[in-house]
Amino acid sequence: MTAYDPRTALIVVDVQNDFADPEGSLYVAGGETILGAVNREIAAARDAGAFVVYTQDWHPESTPHFAKDGGIWPVHCVGDSWGAEFHRELDVDGPSVKKGTGGEDGYSGFSTRDPETGEQSKTGLAALLRERDIERVVVVGLALDYCVKATVLDALGEGLSTEVPTSATRAVDLEPGDGERAIEELRAAGALVA
Repeated sequence: MTAYDPRTALIVVDVQNDFADPEGSLYVAGGETILGAVNREIAAARDAGAFVVYTQDWHPESTPHFAKDGGIWPVHCVGDSWGAEFHRELDVDGPSVKKGTGGEDGYSGFSTRDPETGEQSKTGLAALLRERDIERVVVVGLALDYCVKATVLDALGEGLSTEVPTSATRAVDLEPGDGERAIEELRAAGALVA
């Protein structure tokens, strides 16, 4: 179990029906199997007085992020849909940062990117962490090789010590081995991946 304290935040990335439920439109194989590990991290963080924050993909019905509109992904996590809701077994007790609301690519919990212009913009996550004098983050959720990876890299870029417990994440593996390559990239960037 990860050690927590009041200067640590747990970031729970995109544990939503479209990713974590086998009926989801962009189901991550084994996504539902991490719920016990994620909930244990949430409980440990709460018990230690750590801040817990959640992220959610929250897309409009049409966006260049989706294959039908020129992107690479099936339609997923459309705002206010079943797919965008948190998985029913996830313990949710804290604020949520919604990303991709304007049709941008919302991989990282910290930033979004316009899929046509490449322009980046910040979400409110970094500000939430700064308000609480957070120095360290633990990142769990879905998917390791996309949204978790992007969130971890941005956290490191914010100067935060960052840890990823692998029992609480799974990879999409769009290409075989993407998850393992993501772990290598995160370790090389300075994250503790255990």
